[in-house]
Amino acid sequence: MTTPQKPAADRATLNRLGATWAAMTPNNRAILLMIGAIFCFATMDATAKTVAERSDPMMALWARYAGQGLLVTILIAPRMPRVLHTQFPVMQFLRSLFLMCATASFFYGISQIGLAEATAIMDINPVLITLGAALFLGEKLGPRRLFGIFAALIGALMIIRPGSDVFSWAAIYPLVAAVFYSAYSLATRAVGHREDPWTSLFYAALFGSVVTTALVLRDFQSPDAVTWIIMGVLATLGTFGQLFLIRALSVGEAAMLAPFAYTGLLFATFWGFAIFDEIPDLWTVLGALVIVVAGVYVWHRETQANRPTTAD
Repeated sequence: MTTPQKPAADRATLNRLGATWAAMTPNNRAILLMIGAIFCFATMDATAKTVAERSDPMMALWARYAGQGLLVTILIAPRMPRVLHTQFPVMQFLRSLFLMCATASFFYGISQIGLAEATAIMDINPVLITLGAALFLGEKLGPRRLFGIFAALIGALMIIRPGSDVFSWAAIYPLVAAVFYSAYSLATRAVGHREDPWTSLFYAALFGSVVTTALVLRDFQSPDAVTWIIMGVLATLGTFGQLFLIRALSVGEAAMLAPFAYTGLLFATFWGFAIFDEIPDLWTVLGALVIVVAGVYVWHRETQANRPTTAD
């Protein structure tokens, strides 16, 4: 007698969840979507590290882009001609190049150092974006923001510790990834809202798919069945992370959502411990805290930038 009741109970649960979601404010929905996106990305990084250990980082990179390219193509197929149209072909090329270089650098980094350590270093990208916006887009850069940028770099050096016995050149990879991701973000900011987000998502996936496929085919060695499954999970997580992020930014303000990106550090620490038995040392924790505080401070200055009473 319980079997016929189960579908009805499931529908009732879904209805309650739908009603709860509808009752939320747009900002609350945006925050949940943002956290969902960051969770997907952090979990994707953990699967990429797993693929790199079972095969190599290039296979993880190929899965990331080829899988996303396939899924995005399926999703946009009904309106492909409109999505393919871009007003900024050069900028789309640069965005795609910068994003692929950032992803490649980060994947190679996490194949050799801990997830939490690499994620903490990568988290300096918000303050690098602020610096790049001042240098290349002519945005204001006062002494307080400069202090935030300097503090974030100090935090990164605390984690990397050049010259010490624990220094690893592999820690440079996530630092390079942060620079490339900042360049990607600045290129995206230059395009602004004048381009369909799906257009930007498609061209980034297309560029990465073509380049990584060409590189993989040069010396292709088929992974085992389990690795193929993990690669499929990686591609799915990356795609849904992008979709959640796009949706979050369409519902809530980017400035309001920015601090929630740091939840990725918590997720990375959890997966690093749960899957790879990685425990961040004291200097990594302290450096990560410095980077997060500096990033939140710079975000605060950004949100206050247009107020007449702000003097930075």
